[in-house]
Amino acid sequence: MIISRIILKNWKNFKDIDVPLRSRTFMVGPNASGKSNLLDAFRFLRDIAKPGGGLQNAVLDRGGISKIRCLAARTHPDVEIEIHLSEFDSDDVLWKYAIGIKQEVRGYRLPILTYERVWKEDKLILNRPDNNDKKDKERLTQTHLEQINANKEFREITRFLESTVYLHLLPQLLKHPQSFTGPDLPGDPFGKGFLERISKVNEKTRNAWLKKIETALKIAVPQFNKFEFKEENGRPHLEAVYDHWRPKAGKQKEDQFSDGTLRLIGLLWSLQEGDGLLLLEEPELSLNSAIVSKIPALIFKLQKPKKRQVLITTHSLDLLSDKGISLDEILVLSPSVEGTIVLTASSIPEIKSMLEGGMSPAQAILPRTKPKNINQLTLF
Repeated sequence: MIISRIILKNWKNFKDIDVPLRSRTFMVGPNASGKSNLLDAFRFLRDIAKPGGGLQNAVLDRGGISKIRCLAARTHPDVEIEIHLSEFDSDDVLWKYAIGIKQEVRGYRLPILTYERVWKEDKLILNRPDNNDKKDKERLTQTHLEQINANKEFREITRFLESTVYLHLLPQLLKHPQSFTGPDLPGDPFGKGFLERISKVNEKTRNAWLKKIETALKIAVPQFNKFEFKEENGRPHLEAVYDHWRPKAGKQKEDQFSDGTLRLIGLLWSLQEGDGLLLLEEPELSLNSAIVSKIPALIFKLQKPKKRQVLITTHSLDLLSDKGISLDEILVLSPSVEGTIVLTASSIPEIKSMLEGGMSPAQAILPRTKPKNINQLTLF
C-alpha cells in the first residue's frame, strides 16, 4: 500500500497544497522551501499512530500548534492533513484519512481535533466529532487512529502509518554518541542509536542485510574487503577490514569510517528495513557523484519486490540526471509570500518541453530552484 495523494492546509510552509504521489517520488526545491517539512507531515501521522505516540505527543514534539501552523494562515487557522491510500502501482483509492487540528482557546490550551474522518473507498465510516465527542469534549484530545479500541474498522491505516521509516543518519552522532548528551529525539531520526537498531534485528535477517551492504561497499569504497557486526562488552559495533600490506592493520570500527561510508551504510540499511513508507532526506550527502547517480536505480530495484513507497528530498544534479526518472515522480517546491507552492514536474509545460528536447530531469528542473539573486553572493 502507498500514499497516493496528500492534501495539506496550514502545515508549516504550506498554506494549501494537493499533490499526487507515486511509489517513488523526488522532492526538489530551494533551501527553506519546505522539503523536510513536507516529509514531516508523514512522520507526524506516524507519530500519532505508533504505540506510545498519539496526537498530544506528536504536536508537543514539534513545539506546539503555533510551530506547526503556517505563517500565511489567516481566517482559517486550523491545521489539516488528508491522505489517500492505494495499492502499489494503482490509482484506485482504498482508504482516505483526514484530520483537522487547532488549539484550545482556554483551559490547558491543548491541541484538539476539529474533525477526524475515514473513508473506505467511497464510504464514510468515521466522522468526528460525533455525539459522544459533543458530550465529552476531552475525547477530542485524542484521535481514533491512536486508540486500539476505536480503530478496528480501519486498523490497516494505523499499521501502515506506524511502519513508516525515517533515517537521516548524521555520522558524528554515530561516531561519538557520548559527546551528545541530553534526551534522545523520539524515533532516533539522526541515527544516534543506529547500531542498537541493527542489533535488535533477527540475527539471520541482520546477517543477510549486512552481506548485501558488504557487497555494495566492495564496489563503492576503495580497498574495502570485509564488513561485519560485532558486540564487545555488551556494545554493538561495525567493523570493516581494508586491504593493507600489514596483516590485521586494515581493521576499522565505525568511529574510523568516513562520513560517506556511514551515510551509504545507513541508506542501504534503510532500503532493506521493513516494507512500509520510507522517507529519505538528501541521500546524496557525503557521497561521491558516481555513487549518487546510481541511487535512483538502486531504490527502484530494492522497492519493487517489497512494493514499497520511497519519498526522497534532494538538491543533487547527479541523482536527478537519471533519465529513468519520470516527471510524474518529481515534485517541484516553489516558495511564495503565501506559502510554498507544490507542483508535479509533468504539470509544468516548460519542463516538459525541455525533456522533449533531450534534457535530463536535473537540467530542466534544478535551474528553477536556485535563488533569484544567487550571483550577488560573491559580493559577500
